[in-house]
Amino acid sequence: MSEQAPARLVVVGENVMDLLPGKHGPRSLWAAPGGGPANTAVAASRLGLPTRLLARIGSDGFGAMIRARLLTEGLDPAGLIDAEEPTALALATLSEDGSASYDFRMEEAADWRWRSGELPETLEPEVKALHAASIALFREPGAGLIEALLRREHGRGRVTVTLDPNIRADVIGDPAAARAMALRHVAQAHVVKASDEDLEFLYPDHPVEEAAAALAALGPVLVVVTRGGEGAFALSHGVMASVPAPPTEVVDTVGAGDSFMGALLHRLDLDGRLGESPRERLAGLTETDLEALLTHAATAAAHTVTREGADPPTAEELNAALSRDSVG
Repeated sequence: MSEQAPARLVVVGENVMDLLPGKHGPRSLWAAPGGGPANTAVAASRLGLPTRLLARIGSDGFGAMIRARLLTEGLDPAGLIDAEEPTALALATLSEDGSASYDFRMEEAADWRWRSGELPETLEPEVKALHAASIALFREPGAGLIEALLRREHGRGRVTVTLDPNIRADVIGDPAAARAMALRHVAQAHVVKASDEDLEFLYPDHPVEEAAAALAALGPVLVVVTRGGEGAFALSHGVMASVPAPPTEVVDTVGAGDSFMGALLHRLDLDGRLGESPRERLAGLTETDLEALLTHAATAAAHTVTREGADPPTAEELNAALSRDSVG
């Protein structure tokens, strides 16, 4: 068995056990390990980017399933904490077009109960990027410790800090406080990926392009916005590019945005855009560069929606899809 490569990407955030309908009949549910940060870590790892997930793993049977998933996917286990608390649950409801909504069960969950000393004080020299996302960014007592981690690494300037707020408005507390916290996170990031729904929460009643520009003005070098079936766009230092959503048959949209983020990180790594002196590495992105990033990420997301649950593509599957699209 070959030795595991040192992690180049570190992801911090939650796992959630998704309870999805219909696999064994209309009245059945099936349990699928998920959670935005965990899905992103899996997506990046499948594409060949050595990844570590910093996560607190619940003490119940669901937690055992989650740990097995992460290890099977080849994630570096060094960041996994055995927690006393139970696993967060999300009951998913799928609409006719395959889009998912969630009813969360998480009040006592392990994932946002970080304690002093559990998050690393330093990141190894091999680490090129630190990514944070979703519910763990907002729920205390852990949110403050994650915010301090992002601020520290942003200030050190040795790794690229990336962010996907993935806002779940019904489980992150007071909207005004959550909005202020999210914008503080954005100011500590070099790369931000947000959905149009995230931007609607952060900047109500503002056009999506205007909201994206407002995020960029807070400090990120690269802002990427996903718009579901309308595709995605990116902006960096006044340069903007967009791509349509690849045509595909949608089974469900679970994990699509997370696959997009994992593939975006993978492509940034391939292009040498992650690592020390992050702003300089990301400087000078052209429209062609942005289109290539978006195409890579959007193709991964499109592949994910053709399968049940958060099931991102492997490198071979993504490369085959990219080749088909280029020929077509």
